[in-house]
Amino acid sequence: MLLFHRLRRPPGPDRPPAERGASRRRRVLSGAVTGLAGLVVLAALIVPDNISRLPPGHSWPSALLRIPIEGILGAAILLSLPVRARRRVAVGLGAALGLLTIVKILNMGFFTVLARQFNPVLDWALLDDGLTVLRDSVGDAGATGAVIGAVLLAVALLVGMPLAVRRLAGTVTGHPTATRRTATAGAAAWVTFALLGTGLVPGVFVASDTAAALAYSTALTVPQGVQDRRAFAREAAVDAYRDTAGDRLLTGLRGKDVVFTFVESYGRTALEDPKYAAEVGAVLRSGHQELTRAGYSARSGYLTSSTAGGGSWLAHATFQSGLWINNEQRYRTLVSGERLTLTGAFHRAAVRTVGIEPGITYAWPEGEFYGFDQVYDSHTLGYRGPAFSWATMPDQFTLSAFERLERGRSDRGPLMAEVTLVSSHTPWTPVPRLLDWDEVGDGSVYAPMVAAGPTAGEVWKDAKRVRAAYRESIEYSLNSIISYVRTYGDDDLVMVFLGDHEPAPIITGDSGSRDVPITVVSRDRTVLDRIAGWNWTDGLAPAPTAPVWRMDAFRDRFLAAFGGPAPAGRQQALGPR
Repeated sequence: MLLFHRLRRPPGPDRPPAERGASRRRRVLSGAVTGLAGLVVLAALIVPDNISRLPPGHSWPSALLRIPIEGILGAAILLSLPVRARRRVAVGLGAALGLLTIVKILNMGFFTVLARQFNPVLDWALLDDGLTVLRDSVGDAGATGAVIGAVLLAVALLVGMPLAVRRLAGTVTGHPTATRRTATAGAAAWVTFALLGTGLVPGVFVASDTAAALAYSTALTVPQGVQDRRAFAREAAVDAYRDTAGDRLLTGLRGKDVVFTFVESYGRTALEDPKYAAEVGAVLRSGHQELTRAGYSARSGYLTSSTAGGGSWLAHATFQSGLWINNEQRYRTLVSGERLTLTGAFHRAAVRTVGIEPGITYAWPEGEFYGFDQVYDSHTLGYRGPAFSWATMPDQFTLSAFERLERGRSDRGPLMAEVTLVSSHTPWTPVPRLLDWDEVGDGSVYAPMVAAGPTAGEVWKDAKRVRAAYRESIEYSLNSIISYVRTYGDDDLVMVFLGDHEPAPIITGDSGSRDVPITVVSRDRTVLDRIAGWNWTDGLAPAPTAPVWRMDAFRDRFLAAFGGPAPAGRQQALGPR
């Protein structure tokens, strides 16, 4: 027994100093790890998925002074369980929170770029497009590093979050009384702040249910997708012009060349936000004066796009089909069907239809669905110059190639074309310079412009430079169209140009607008007389009070204006937004 007492470790103060120091360090380290686990879990619970709600500058930490109801409920659940079950349940809750945090981070990206949340059922295909834009913005090395970082972060969240919650569960087990008191006080405070609607930052409330709301909305995506599929089937079944004969379609445009030109990211913001309006408005005013002197007239209005920030194909499909295409499920269903598109209507009316699509860099079977006789993509437009970041070629070259390949041919008949201009696609730099049309050639002339221009990586370090680059790219695209009409237009040209969607929130801020300008230009007054009832604004720029239609209303309004109303009993309601 004496030997036993001699071998025992001296209690408390009688321990050797080195051992007491090591014990204190372990306690400090343990407390630090627990504190870090708490901060990680707290951040996962309270940070909103739309980070634009956080205030700029040094005041944003005040938006994080929140009480998460999920943390209070989690503590209550763990306290109600047997001690042995707490760790297993904690690991499960942590895994769920880790997965939810990944969805939240994806939402942050989608809100920043597309002004909407990520749909875990439909949006995975968009990640590849996002990677392409990222590569064009920061280069291959930067994009690769971002992908590696994203993968490591996802793994860290899926592994680290369960460990963090398990660590906190140990604290609950070790201090049940303190945990009950803290949870009770927190619940009382949460209810009080919720009833008062208290928020230190507008739109961010102290009483937080961010994680629960995100879990709920994410869980609803599957049944919502099923419901939307059924709703879309009902909408698509109604087609006022499905069986209209070709000789009754577009009779008011016989002998005309009708060119629908999409200007990437050309939204209402470009005309009304003070950061862009003066310069862009000057381009449109001077362009209107030039075209008026050349005998042209123009009318302009607004359409509400089905997308924002990106997803141009959704807007194109909406405009062409007369159906609201705002997600990938609707798009895939549409292009696998037989819906009559605007292009298809011209094709049925025995007009040659062509697509000028410089943004298409791969096989595009949708061209057949739309009804194009010929599609020219980035590989077949004859461009021999360098890419301008994401834009495969400058807009002026695209229009020059259209003239060379199709509209300038002497052996052709009437023509309908969809021309997609991409110079104003993010990242909006470098911006080409407008040339004399006989200088464009095969595009080799553009090489010095790319070499001398700033890279996307340089521009995107400064939000002001990004906005300036956006404005300059829109000016360039509009100047290209105006110059094309002035140079190559004639009495048979009907130019319709419009935006596909608003740009990313870094450009628009929190405006919430999805409106895009649309303009019809023609020398033939009878063409514009047919749309007089639309009450659009005279000129290339719509007035702030100009009519606004949903983009899916355009197809039937256009077919009605230039070919007569739909058959009796089959008209669709096409009122304003």
